[in-house]
Amino acid sequence: MSYDQVLLPSGVASTPAEVDAYLTGQLGLPEAEPVAAVAAELNRRNDALPEQDAFLADAPVGGMDTGAVLHVSSDYDAIGHLRALLFELATPRGYAVYDPQLAWLIDPAGHIPLAVTHGGAGEFPYLTRPLLDLWIPALDAPNPYLIAEREPHHYIQTYRDDAGRYTVEYRDGSPDRHFGTYTADANVVAELIWDWATGDRARFDAQDWQPVEF
Repeated sequence: MSYDQVLLPSGVASTPAEVDAYLTGQLGLPEAEPVAAVAAELNRRNDALPEQDAFLADAPVGGMDTGAVLHVSSDYDAIGHLRALLFELATPRGYAVYDPQLAWLIDPAGHIPLAVTHGGAGEFPYLTRPLLDLWIPALDAPNPYLIAEREPHHYIQTYRDDAGRYTVEYRDGSPDRHFGTYTADANVVAELIWDWATGDRARFDAQDWQPVEF
């Protein structure tokens, strides 16, 4: 059983329904140059590995009349590896990654480069406000947390407990710069994380932050 991921240009869709409509509209169109370039590099890297380590479930990829869209798939144990490659190759070309299993559209428009860890889905190289609005309300067991890190010891994180309350903590370097707060409002959590990411301290600093002690 394989896991599908799809590349499409940034900005052409904002909902899963719009993604589906765009993919349908691209069928039969000549393969776009960015798609051909990404596909060639994916095939090259896949071919460079021993057969047992290959990450593409259906190789080679590309070479189809799907316009500005590239469909790729991997075995489940290679989901994270393939996704990381897609971000590496597609983000500089202005391409988004769509996960049809989760109905997640990860579009780089307006993104901030950060090391992001989603407790249920792994690692991502950037954050956007739409991603926060998508992810925060849906954090769920067994790993209901999200971490965004700018550099070592400079991060913000949240954890959602069984009652639906969020713990939000941030650290700005040394242990004495580690603070936390609580809220049951997912939108407040998204706002705090986004304000931290963008450096907008007005609303962020107005929050009731308390020192975190270990």
